[in-house]
Amino acid sequence: MSIRNGRIVEIGSVNQVSLNAPDVLDLGDVAILPGMVNAHTHLEFSDQAKPIGTPGIELADWIAEVIAARQNGTPQDASQSETSSRERLESQPATPEQVIQQGLDECTRTGTVLVGEIATTPWARSSSATKLSSTSSAEVIAFAETLGLTPERSSHKLELAQAHLQQHGRYGAVSPHAPYSTPPALIQQCVQLAKQHVCGIAMHVAESPAERELLDHGSGPFANRLRSFGLKPEEFFPWKTQTGLSNLSPLSGAEPILSLIRLLATAPAAMLVHGNDLQEDEIAEVQKYPQLSVVYCPRTHHFFRHQPHPVDRLLAAGINVGLGTDSRASNPDLSLWREAQFLLNHRQDLTPHQVLTMATLGGANALQRNRDFGSLEAGKLAKLVSVSTAAANLNALHRDLAQSDAVPVALASDAADHN
Repeated sequence: MSIRNGRIVEIGSVNQVSLNAPDVLDLGDVAILPGMVNAHTHLEFSDQAKPIGTPGIELADWIAEVIAARQNGTPQDASQSETSSRERLESQPATPEQVIQQGLDECTRTGTVLVGEIATTPWARSSSATKLSSTSSAEVIAFAETLGLTPERSSHKLELAQAHLQQHGRYGAVSPHAPYSTPPALIQQCVQLAKQHVCGIAMHVAESPAERELLDHGSGPFANRLRSFGLKPEEFFPWKTQTGLSNLSPLSGAEPILSLIRLLATAPAAMLVHGNDLQEDEIAEVQKYPQLSVVYCPRTHHFFRHQPHPVDRLLAAGINVGLGTDSRASNPDLSLWREAQFLLNHRQDLTPHQVLTMATLGGANALQRNRDFGSLEAGKLAKLVSVSTAAANLNALHRDLAQSDAVPVALASDAADHN
């Protein structure tokens, strides 16, 4: 592989270059892969020593615990974490900006080169001197999290999202949080913002059966949790009783999730985050729109003990799928490579090629950065990882990939020439 000015210019045989040339970097017996793409995370929880709650917790109850942890402002049970984590957390970052940077450093250290961040606005990293695109760390696309069931909160968060997009330009995007926290009118306004700024949009969609119950019937765990927050769920759900719903869909009487998919598809590009509970008709609807992607967070999905994810059906339908870590609030770390390894070891119905594509090009496609990231091609950025292997065939290589760490390839300089 030849690299000039930080970009791949050619890929060929080792016989084509002199191994004794001063600009040759011999990495030894390794597999070279494009850097990982973490299409969905929340870096504000990067100081969590371990996930919040217990495995199998109901999503609505977990959200309540996350809100409590955020208000508390300290990592939950950090003293009970393993020694390596405890040492890492001994000097706790004092500011939200430092917590975000800690998470970004972890992503970069574990081989991630591009991050889709859900940013609570005003984003703590906005005041940082560190650019969103840096030669020494992962590039960040920051989605302004926009939510609020009450008109006052909706209006305030929409204003913050507008300011966020104006400030961050091509590195900014918008994220109406989820159907259970973002009313139809606000979702529509976010889509309009995405159109106006020609940027991407991300939304948690079909995250759990409880979400569907709330939208369809106004009942279930989410309704109960909203009451515990002092809200009246009957004022917002089910969607079919709300005046804003009729504008969500071009088809009268469509189901809420189908209506939502169609609305998001009118944005320049949209990521449906999680998609754990997507049904066959909804997968068929997503399939119609090439600008839609699904982001699957394997270990977070496992933490909640959801039913098997429909990723196999999504891929069979030709839908672009990227991978995400979600946050340390539901995941032990922010290593996208470990998400890929989880699938290599636990989803034998997926081929290694499918898994590696989701971990790289799938995420780059979803974040609209496939011109620079996601594959080993001439013209793309030389943001690479290596995996130690002495494999003599593909089966042995796949076994090594499932077990070995991915290490960022350190070039002498991002602007240097290498072979």
